[in-house]
Amino acid sequence: MAGTPEFAVPALQRLARERHVCAVFTQPDRPAGRGQALQQSPMKRQAHELGIEVHQPATFKTPEAADLLSSLRLDLLVVVAYGLILPAAVLRIPRLGCINIHASLLPRWRGAAPIQRSLLAGDASTGVTIMRMEAGLDTGPMLASRRTDIGARDTAGSLHDRLASIGADLMVETLPGIESASVRETPQPVQGVTYADKINKAEARIDWNVDAAHIWRQVRAFNPWPVAETRHGGQQLRIWDAELLDGVAPDRVAAGSPVPGSVLAASERGIDVACGRGVLRILRLQLAGRKPLCAEDFLKGQRLSGARFDSP
Repeated sequence: MAGTPEFAVPALQRLARERHVCAVFTQPDRPAGRGQALQQSPMKRQAHELGIEVHQPATFKTPEAADLLSSLRLDLLVVVAYGLILPAAVLRIPRLGCINIHASLLPRWRGAAPIQRSLLAGDASTGVTIMRMEAGLDTGPMLASRRTDIGARDTAGSLHDRLASIGADLMVETLPGIESASVRETPQPVQGVTYADKINKAEARIDWNVDAAHIWRQVRAFNPWPVAETRHGGQQLRIWDAELLDGVAPDRVAAGSPVPGSVLAASERGIDVACGRGVLRILRLQLAGRKPLCAEDFLKGQRLSGARFDSP
């Protein structure tokens, strides 16, 4: 297997339980945290717990990395959110090729951040695709897929965990068909291609002039990272949870009255904020350097009635 973040761990656990995994490739240890100490990837930690050997080449574009892969005489390389490019020559090294677990229903949301992009776009459903890897970005033929609905309370975190589990199950189910060459490989359709660009922290900054539904999707898509944020009194204010305010007409907040970003009400039920169109109720929030709090507890130490949050 080749993978790096938490999303890859359930697949490693399932495949290792089936006694399939002989080695794990993961990215080199990186400095992290305030002390910038080297941190092992979740995949590396899990591989060590399972007693599986770990390799950490900085790139696969060198003859040494290709030789290492060749020396293992792999039947198959399962790739899950690895984060390094595998050249075409490397993809041909395993006897049965390289198979990817991708967190979307291809060809929608090819690329780095399919979970967040599906939430930002307001998709009603998403899923996992098992795909044969080729030189293009997530362009290879599909071997299997499984759909899941996106609920109104889903965040990037909850969707991440569900899709990781679905992907692990689907990979285990698909593996015998890959081995026997009985699984059907379907080319991706030309229609419906979209790209999930990498998330930029600047995207998490809330513009209260836009539709409340869009901001609500931001809050969910950027939980747990980078977390949607606004500013109040010059301080960062992170928004962890929110909901669209039921029973409020979309045109209640007309241009200039009240100004978008204005706090309309603040109570134990939440903090209601005027948007360019509609009203968002904040349920959980966090001042910089403090821990996240529900609205009721937050208001015990902060007065927000009549306040206005800043837009970029």
